[in-house]
Amino acid sequence: MSPRQAEAEIAAPHPRETSQLFGHRQEETALLNAYKSGRIAHAWLIGGAQGIGKATLAYRMARFVLSHRDPLAPAVQRAETLAIEPSLPVARQIASGSHGGLLSLERTANDKGVLRTVITVDETRETISFFGSTAAAEGWRVCIVDTVDELNPNAANALLKILEEPPQQSLFLLISHAPARVLPTIQSRCRKLQMRPLEIPDVIAAAALASSRDGDDAALKEAASASEGSVSRALTLLGGDALKLQQRTAALLAALPKVDPRELHALGDLLPLSDRAALAAFIDGIDRWISERLRIDGASNANLPRLARLAEVWEKIARAARDTQDYNLERKPLVFSVFSMLSDATR
Repeated sequence: MSPRQAEAEIAAPHPRETSQLFGHRQEETALLNAYKSGRIAHAWLIGGAQGIGKATLAYRMARFVLSHRDPLAPAVQRAETLAIEPSLPVARQIASGSHGGLLSLERTANDKGVLRTVITVDETRETISFFGSTAAAEGWRVCIVDTVDELNPNAANALLKILEEPPQQSLFLLISHAPARVLPTIQSRCRKLQMRPLEIPDVIAAAALASSRDGDDAALKEAASASEGSVSRALTLLGGDALKLQQRTAALLAALPKVDPRELHALGDLLPLSDRAALAAFIDGIDRWISERLRIDGASNANLPRLARLAEVWEKIARAARDTQDYNLERKPLVFSVFSMLSDATR
Protein backbone atom coordinates (compact mmCIF):
# COMPACT_ATOMS: atom_id res chain seq x y z
CA MET A 1 0.00 0.00 0.00
CA SER A 2 2.63 2.48 1.01
CA PRO A 3 4.96 4.17 -1.43
CA ARG A 4 8.70 3.78 -1.10
CA GLN A 5 9.64 4.70 2.42
CA ALA A 6 10.20 8.35 1.68
CA GLU A 7 7.26 8.53 4.06
CA ALA A 8 9.46 7.40 6.92
CA GLU A 9 11.64 9.69 9.00
CA ILE A 10 14.65 7.55 8.10
CA ALA A 11 14.43 6.86 4.39
CA ALA A 12 16.48 4.38 2.42
CA PRO A 13 18.30 5.64 -0.66
CA HIS A 14 16.50 5.02 -3.93
CA PRO A 15 17.44 1.56 -5.27
CA ARG A 16 19.05 3.12 -8.33
CA GLU A 17 21.56 4.71 -5.94
CA THR A 18 22.19 1.51 -3.99
CA SER A 19 25.17 -0.51 -5.14
CA GLN A 20 25.14 -3.13 -2.38
CA LEU A 21 22.73 -6.05 -2.19
CA PHE A 22 22.35 -7.84 1.13
CA GLY A 23 21.28 -11.46 0.93
CA HIS A 24 19.42 -12.88 -2.11
CA ARG A 25 22.50 -14.59 -3.53
CA GLN A 26 20.39 -17.36 -5.07
CA GLU A 27 18.11 -14.91 -6.89
CA GLU A 28 21.07 -12.84 -8.07
CA THR A 29 22.74 -15.97 -9.42
CA ALA A 30 19.56 -16.95 -11.26
CA LEU A 31 19.55 -13.63 -13.13
CA LEU A 32 23.28 -13.77 -13.82
CA ASN A 33 23.17 -17.32 -15.15
CA ALA A 34 20.19 -16.52 -17.35
CA TYR A 35 22.11 -13.61 -18.87
CA LYS A 36 25.26 -15.68 -19.31
CA SER A 37 23.27 -18.24 -21.29
CA GLY A 38 22.59 -15.70 -24.01
CA ARG A 39 18.91 -16.70 -23.94
CA ILE A 40 17.56 -14.66 -21.04
CA ALA A 41 13.78 -14.29 -20.77
CA HIS A 42 12.71 -10.85 -21.94
CA ALA A 43 10.49 -10.22 -18.89
CA TRP A 44 10.88 -11.11 -15.22
CA LEU A 45 8.28 -10.77 -12.47
CA ILE A 46 10.24 -10.17 -9.28
CA GLY A 47 7.95 -10.82 -6.32
CA GLY A 48 8.18 -10.65 -2.58
CA ALA A 49 7.37 -8.57 0.47
CA GLN A 50 7.94 -4.85 0.44
CA GLY A 51 11.35 -3.56 1.39
CA ILE A 52 13.37 -6.76 1.03
CA GLY A 53 15.51 -5.66 -1.93
CA LYS A 54 13.48 -6.42 -5.08
CA ALA A 55 14.10 -3.04 -6.69
CA THR A 56 17.72 -3.04 -5.51
CA LEU A 57 18.24 -6.34 -7.35
CA ALA A 58 16.46 -5.02 -10.45
CA TYR A 59 18.69 -1.95 -10.68
CA ARG A 60 21.72 -4.12 -9.98
CA MET A 61 20.76 -6.29 -12.95
CA ALA A 62 20.19 -3.21 -15.13
CA ARG A 63 23.65 -1.84 -14.30
CA PHE A 64 25.27 -5.17 -15.15
CA VAL A 65 23.47 -5.62 -18.46
CA LEU A 66 24.04 -2.04 -19.60
CA SER A 67 27.73 -2.20 -18.78
CA HIS A 68 28.20 -5.72 -20.27
CA ARG A 69 26.15 -5.68 -23.45
CA ASP A 70 27.54 -8.97 -24.80
CA PRO A 71 26.35 -11.83 -22.55
CA LEU A 72 28.94 -14.18 -24.05
CA ALA A 73 31.90 -11.86 -23.42
CA PRO A 74 34.67 -13.35 -21.22
CA ALA A 75 34.08 -10.73 -18.49
CA VAL A 76 30.44 -11.79 -18.22
CA GLN A 77 31.22 -15.48 -18.26
CA ARG A 78 33.76 -14.99 -15.44
CA ALA A 79 31.41 -12.88 -13.32
CA GLU A 80 30.22 -14.38 -10.03
CA THR A 81 27.85 -11.55 -9.07
CA LEU A 82 26.03 -8.68 -10.76
CA ALA A 83 28.21 -6.10 -9.04
CA ILE A 84 29.96 -3.41 -11.07
CA GLU A 85 32.21 -0.60 -9.89
CA PRO A 86 30.10 2.34 -8.61
CA SER A 87 32.55 4.73 -10.26
CA LEU A 88 31.79 3.47 -13.78
CA PRO A 89 29.87 5.89 -16.04
CA VAL A 90 26.95 3.43 -16.33
CA ALA A 91 26.57 3.25 -12.55
CA ARG A 92 26.76 7.04 -12.15
CA GLN A 93 24.24 7.63 -14.94
CA ILE A 94 21.76 5.10 -13.53
CA ALA A 95 22.14 6.60 -10.05
CA SER A 96 21.27 10.03 -11.44
CA GLY A 97 18.44 8.69 -13.61
CA SER A 98 20.11 9.83 -16.83
CA HIS A 99 21.10 6.60 -18.59
CA GLY A 100 19.50 6.39 -22.03
CA GLY A 101 19.26 2.61 -21.93
CA LEU A 102 17.09 2.44 -18.80
CA LEU A 103 13.45 3.42 -18.40
CA SER A 104 11.97 3.41 -14.90
CA LEU A 105 8.21 3.42 -14.48
CA GLU A 106 7.02 4.41 -11.02
CA ARG A 107 4.45 6.73 -9.51
CA THR A 108 5.12 10.40 -10.18
CA ALA A 109 3.78 13.71 -8.90
CA ASN A 110 0.87 15.39 -10.65
CA ASP A 111 0.87 19.04 -11.73
CA LYS A 112 0.06 20.06 -8.14
CA GLY A 113 3.09 18.25 -6.77
CA VAL A 114 1.04 15.46 -5.19
CA LEU A 115 2.23 11.88 -5.67
CA ARG A 116 -0.21 9.96 -7.85
CA THR A 117 -1.81 6.82 -6.47
CA VAL A 118 -1.15 4.83 -9.68
CA ILE A 119 1.21 4.62 -12.64
CA THR A 120 -0.72 6.15 -15.53
CA VAL A 121 -1.24 4.88 -19.05
CA ASP A 122 0.57 7.90 -20.52
CA GLU A 123 3.67 7.04 -18.50
CA THR A 124 3.46 3.39 -19.54
CA ARG A 125 3.18 4.35 -23.20
CA GLU A 126 6.68 5.79 -22.92
CA THR A 127 7.86 2.21 -23.39
CA ILE A 128 6.75 2.35 -27.03
CA SER A 129 9.08 5.20 -27.94
CA PHE A 130 11.78 3.90 -25.59
CA PHE A 131 11.91 0.52 -27.30
CA GLY A 132 12.09 2.09 -30.74
CA SER A 133 13.30 0.61 -33.96
CA THR A 134 16.90 1.59 -33.19
CA ALA A 135 16.99 -0.30 -29.89
CA ALA A 136 18.58 -3.42 -31.34
CA ALA A 137 21.33 -1.44 -33.06
CA GLU A 138 22.17 0.39 -29.86
CA GLY A 139 22.19 -2.73 -27.70
CA TRP A 140 20.20 -3.69 -24.65
CA ARG A 141 17.46 -1.56 -23.20
CA VAL A 142 15.98 -2.21 -19.78
CA CYS A 143 12.63 -1.19 -18.32
CA ILE A 144 12.03 -1.42 -14.56
CA VAL A 145 8.42 -1.15 -13.35
CA ASP A 146 8.30 -0.35 -9.63
CA THR A 147 5.70 -1.58 -8.96
CA VAL A 148 3.48 -3.40 -11.44
CA ASP A 149 0.87 -3.50 -8.63
CA GLU A 150 0.40 0.26 -9.10
CA LEU A 151 -0.38 0.21 -12.81
CA ASN A 152 -3.93 1.35 -13.44
CA PRO A 153 -5.97 -0.98 -15.72
CA ASN A 154 -5.21 0.97 -18.91
CA ALA A 155 -1.53 1.14 -18.02
CA ALA A 156 -1.44 -2.60 -17.38
CA ASN A 157 -2.98 -3.25 -20.80
CA ALA A 158 -0.50 -0.89 -22.46
CA LEU A 159 2.38 -2.78 -20.84
CA LEU A 160 0.86 -6.10 -21.87
CA LYS A 161 0.85 -5.09 -25.53
CA ILE A 162 4.59 -4.52 -25.63
CA LEU A 163 5.25 -7.67 -23.57
CA GLU A 164 3.33 -9.65 -26.20
CA GLU A 165 5.71 -8.50 -28.95
CA PRO A 166 8.96 -7.62 -27.16
CA PRO A 167 11.63 -5.81 -29.16
CA GLN A 168 15.03 -7.40 -29.60
CA GLN A 169 17.46 -7.00 -26.71
CA SER A 170 14.73 -5.73 -24.39
CA LEU A 171 14.60 -6.64 -20.72
CA PHE A 172 11.62 -5.94 -18.48
CA LEU A 173 12.03 -6.21 -14.71
CA LEU A 174 8.57 -6.01 -13.13
CA ILE A 175 8.51 -5.60 -9.36
CA SER A 176 5.50 -6.75 -7.36
CA HIS A 177 4.64 -6.97 -3.67
CA ALA A 178 1.77 -9.35 -4.54
CA PRO A 179 2.69 -11.22 -7.74
CA ALA A 180 -0.28 -13.59 -7.52
CA ARG A 181 -2.56 -10.59 -8.03
CA VAL A 182 -0.82 -9.39 -11.20
CA LEU A 183 -2.88 -9.85 -14.37
CA PRO A 184 -2.61 -13.51 -15.46
CA THR A 185 -1.85 -12.34 -19.00
CA ILE A 186 1.17 -10.40 -17.72
CA GLN A 187 2.24 -13.25 -15.45
CA SER A 188 2.19 -15.69 -18.37
CA ARG A 189 4.70 -13.58 -20.28
CA CYS A 190 7.20 -13.36 -17.44
CA ARG A 191 9.68 -15.65 -15.79
CA LYS A 192 8.93 -15.52 -12.08
CA LEU A 193 11.59 -14.80 -9.46
CA GLN A 194 10.26 -14.99 -5.91
CA MET A 195 12.38 -13.32 -3.23
CA ARG A 196 12.23 -14.22 0.45
CA PRO A 197 12.44 -11.90 3.46
CA LEU A 198 15.98 -11.15 4.60
CA GLU A 199 17.69 -12.73 7.56
CA ILE A 200 18.03 -10.42 10.56
CA PRO A 201 21.83 -9.91 10.14
CA ASP A 202 21.24 -8.75 6.55
CA VAL A 203 18.47 -6.38 7.68
CA ILE A 204 20.79 -4.93 10.32
CA ALA A 205 23.61 -4.46 7.82
CA ALA A 206 21.40 -2.85 5.18
CA ALA A 207 19.54 -0.62 7.65
CA ALA A 208 22.79 0.45 9.28
CA LEU A 209 24.16 1.52 5.90
CA ALA A 210 20.95 3.37 4.95
CA SER A 211 20.60 5.16 8.30
CA SER A 212 24.32 5.77 8.95
CA ARG A 213 24.00 3.96 12.28
CA ASP A 214 26.33 1.48 13.86
CA GLY A 215 25.35 -2.15 13.39
CA ASP A 216 25.48 -2.62 17.17
CA ASP A 217 22.91 0.14 17.78
CA ALA A 218 20.31 -1.31 20.18
CA ALA A 219 17.35 0.48 18.56
CA LEU A 220 18.41 -0.69 15.14
CA LYS A 221 18.67 -4.31 16.32
CA GLU A 222 15.21 -4.12 17.91
CA ALA A 223 13.72 -2.67 14.73
CA ALA A 224 15.43 -5.33 12.60
CA SER A 225 14.08 -8.10 14.83
CA ALA A 226 10.53 -6.78 14.38
CA SER A 227 10.93 -6.05 10.66
CA GLU A 228 10.05 -9.53 9.35
CA GLY A 229 12.95 -9.37 6.93
CA SER A 230 12.19 -5.93 5.45
CA VAL A 231 14.80 -3.17 5.46
CA SER A 232 12.26 -0.43 4.75
CA ARG A 233 10.13 -1.70 7.64
CA ALA A 234 13.13 -1.63 9.96
CA LEU A 235 13.85 1.95 8.94
CA THR A 236 10.21 2.90 9.51
CA LEU A 237 10.27 1.32 12.96
CA LEU A 238 13.30 3.40 13.88
CA GLY A 239 11.18 6.54 13.58
CA GLY A 240 9.35 7.84 16.68
CA ASP A 241 6.93 5.41 18.39
CA ALA A 242 6.44 3.33 15.26
CA LEU A 243 7.45 0.05 16.94
CA LYS A 244 4.95 0.57 19.78
CA LEU A 245 2.27 1.51 17.27
CA GLN A 246 2.88 -1.62 15.21
CA GLN A 247 2.56 -3.78 18.31
CA ARG A 248 -0.76 -2.16 19.25
CA THR A 249 -2.03 -2.56 15.68
CA ALA A 250 -1.11 -6.26 15.77
CA ALA A 251 -3.07 -6.74 19.00
CA LEU A 252 -6.19 -5.18 17.48
CA LEU A 253 -5.87 -7.31 14.36
CA ALA A 254 -5.56 -10.46 16.47
CA ALA A 255 -8.90 -9.65 18.15
CA LEU A 256 -10.88 -9.37 14.88
CA PRO A 257 -13.78 -9.51 14.19
CA LYS A 258 -14.18 -7.95 17.64
CA VAL A 259 -13.30 -4.26 17.78
CA ASP A 260 -12.89 -2.11 20.88
CA PRO A 261 -13.65 1.55 20.01
CA ARG A 262 -11.58 2.74 22.98
CA GLU A 263 -8.54 0.92 21.62
CA LEU A 264 -9.15 2.41 18.17
CA HIS A 265 -9.20 5.90 19.67
CA ALA A 266 -5.95 5.12 21.49
CA LEU A 267 -4.40 3.84 18.29
CA GLY A 268 -5.52 6.92 16.39
CA ASP A 269 -3.88 9.10 19.03
CA LEU A 270 -0.55 7.48 18.14
CA LEU A 271 -0.92 8.76 14.59
CA PRO A 272 -0.40 12.54 14.73
CA LEU A 273 -0.84 14.36 11.45
CA SER A 274 2.84 15.30 11.21
CA ASP A 275 4.26 11.81 11.87
CA ARG A 276 4.54 10.11 8.50
CA ALA A 277 6.70 7.30 9.88
CA ALA A 278 3.93 6.28 12.27
CA LEU A 279 1.36 6.27 9.47
CA ALA A 280 3.68 4.15 7.31
CA ALA A 281 4.09 1.67 10.18
CA PHE A 282 0.31 1.41 10.67
CA ILE A 283 -0.44 0.92 6.98
CA ASP A 284 2.37 -1.58 6.62
CA GLY A 285 1.09 -3.65 9.54
CA ILE A 286 -2.41 -3.80 8.04
CA ASP A 287 -1.05 -4.67 4.62
CA ARG A 288 1.07 -7.55 5.91
CA TRP A 289 -1.78 -8.94 8.02
CA ILE A 290 -4.21 -9.03 5.08
CA SER A 291 -1.57 -10.47 2.77
CA GLU A 292 -0.86 -13.28 5.22
CA ARG A 293 -4.57 -14.07 5.70
CA LEU A 294 -5.04 -14.26 1.94
CA ARG A 295 -1.99 -16.48 1.57
CA ILE A 296 -3.14 -18.92 4.28
CA ASP A 297 -6.80 -19.07 3.22
CA GLY A 298 -5.87 -19.23 -0.46
CA ALA A 299 -3.48 -22.14 0.06
CA SER A 300 -6.11 -24.19 1.87
CA ASN A 301 -9.15 -22.98 -0.11
CA ALA A 302 -10.72 -22.39 3.30
CA ASN A 303 -13.79 -20.14 3.50
CA LEU A 304 -13.68 -18.84 -0.06
CA PRO A 305 -16.47 -16.26 0.45
CA ARG A 306 -14.47 -14.67 3.27
CA LEU A 307 -11.38 -14.79 1.08
CA ALA A 308 -13.20 -12.85 -1.63
CA ARG A 309 -14.51 -10.29 0.88
CA LEU A 310 -11.05 -9.77 2.33
CA ALA A 311 -9.50 -9.29 -1.12
CA GLU A 312 -12.13 -6.68 -1.96
CA VAL A 313 -11.57 -4.89 1.34
CA TRP A 314 -7.81 -4.89 0.71
CA GLU A 315 -8.37 -2.82 -2.44
CA LYS A 316 -10.58 -0.33 -0.57
CA ILE A 317 -8.11 0.02 2.29
CA ALA A 318 -5.26 0.51 -0.18
CA ARG A 319 -7.06 3.40 -1.84
CA ALA A 320 -8.02 5.01 1.48
CA ALA A 321 -4.47 4.64 2.79
CA ARG A 322 -2.93 6.17 -0.33
CA ASP A 323 -5.33 9.13 -0.16
CA THR A 324 -4.50 9.67 3.51
CA GLN A 325 -0.77 9.60 2.75
CA ASP A 326 -0.83 11.62 -0.43
CA TYR A 327 -3.16 14.36 0.86
CA ASN A 328 -1.96 14.22 4.49
CA LEU A 329 -5.47 13.66 5.87
CA GLU A 330 -6.47 13.11 9.50
CA ARG A 331 -5.44 9.63 10.63
CA LYS A 332 -8.12 8.62 13.13
CA PRO A 333 -10.94 8.32 10.55
CA LEU A 334 -8.70 6.00 8.57
CA VAL A 335 -8.12 3.80 11.65
CA PHE A 336 -11.87 3.45 12.31
CA SER A 337 -12.65 2.85 8.64
CA VAL A 338 -9.96 0.18 8.27
CA PHE A 339 -11.04 -1.82 11.29
CA SER A 340 -14.72 -1.49 10.42
CA MET A 341 -14.11 -2.98 6.99
CA LEU A 342 -11.86 -5.73 8.39
CA SER A 343 -14.39 -6.60 11.08
CA ASP A 344 -17.15 -7.03 8.49
CA ALA A 345 -14.88 -9.05 6.19
CA THR A 346 -13.73 -11.49 8.87
CA ARG A 347 -17.08 -12.33 10.47
